[in-house]
Amino acid sequence: MLRTVESLQGRQEHRRTKIRLPSLKGLRILLLPQPSPARAGLGYFQRKKTLKTSSRAMRSRALRLFYKRDWRARLTFPSIRFTGFLFVLGLSGACQRSPLETQAQSGPAKKIWEEFSGEKALAHVQVMVDFGPRPPATEAIETTRDYLKKQLELSGWKVTRQAFTDDTPRGKIAFVNLIATFAEKDGAPSFLLCSHYDTKTFDTVRFVGANDGGSSTGVLLELARVLALRPDLGRKAELVFFDGEEAYEVFSETDGLYGSRYFAKQLAAEAKTKQFRGGILLDMVGDRSLTITLPPDSPAGMARDIFASAEALNLRKNFTYFDRGITDDHTPLNAVGIPTIDLIDFDYPPWHTADDTIDKLSAESLRIVGAVASYYLSEMAPK
Repeated sequence: MLRTVESLQGRQEHRRTKIRLPSLKGLRILLLPQPSPARAGLGYFQRKKTLKTSSRAMRSRALRLFYKRDWRARLTFPSIRFTGFLFVLGLSGACQRSPLETQAQSGPAKKIWEEFSGEKALAHVQVMVDFGPRPPATEAIETTRDYLKKQLELSGWKVTRQAFTDDTPRGKIAFVNLIATFAEKDGAPSFLLCSHYDTKTFDTVRFVGANDGGSSTGVLLELARVLALRPDLGRKAELVFFDGEEAYEVFSETDGLYGSRYFAKQLAAEAKTKQFRGGILLDMVGDRSLTITLPPDSPAGMARDIFASAEALNLRKNFTYFDRGITDDHTPLNAVGIPTIDLIDFDYPPWHTADDTIDKLSAESLRIVGAVASYYLSEMAPK
């Protein structure tokens, strides 16, 4: 009985210390010669037979290699597994790299003003023009808002609706400003970038506002994309898309600039005007024969730096002063103490006519304005 128990314990101990051999499935692939592509077809059955009849010999060979502690045989399986693990890990890491990391590895990053695409900006304008006229409180402008929100979020911006109603010559009208801040922001933004996205209300004219309302919004959407490539700049910017810029009858203190007047008034009421060191308003910037005409009362320092930015990009010929004052969405912002410059080409014959269509615009004009604004934000704007 004692011997039986001892024998049983010995067998159990032997079983616990038995070495487990790895599967030979992968070893067969290593030991057998691989067929060439030319030996497809009937050769497949010959190879299958060879595998079957050779398995016993292969197992014997593998056992001899293993028990002789041939280091090459012992390393075969771990090395295959480890190499495969490294390959999968590298592939996974490549798939998870951000666009910025990929760009950094592919070479020096472009300057932000070189990233701006006039073609992309013009494509946004085309989408909005296809929505048709976009006066406040219409289905078309709500569709436009949905489009703007989606495009901004794709670039990493967080969008807030600033809804309000105001009295107009046509009664109470609902308006909505869209305010976008960079989703990865660290601290409060300190610079405003603005455009209006509504079109003027006409009863007898189909006014799609390709340049007036469309071009500046296309540029601002493209600026949102390139600023996302520079999070340090994106965090400092607040993008504002104004509703209700157009007057129903004539510009006055109570008609027109509804969105910018409300936005400025809210900043003042919340004591946030000093948060912003400056702003750029974009309006009518797509004319094929582009000449940006700065209002003569533009903040002097900002005008100087805009001209310097244009000069640095060899685009100074496209920028000058206008010969008279301009009332636009920059007016309420300057009134509450935020120095804001209006980049506008006011020498535009189709203004407020049915001829303000996409064919009057060029991607190059949009690129010029976007590049100068990008250069200014990167190199000149108050930090």
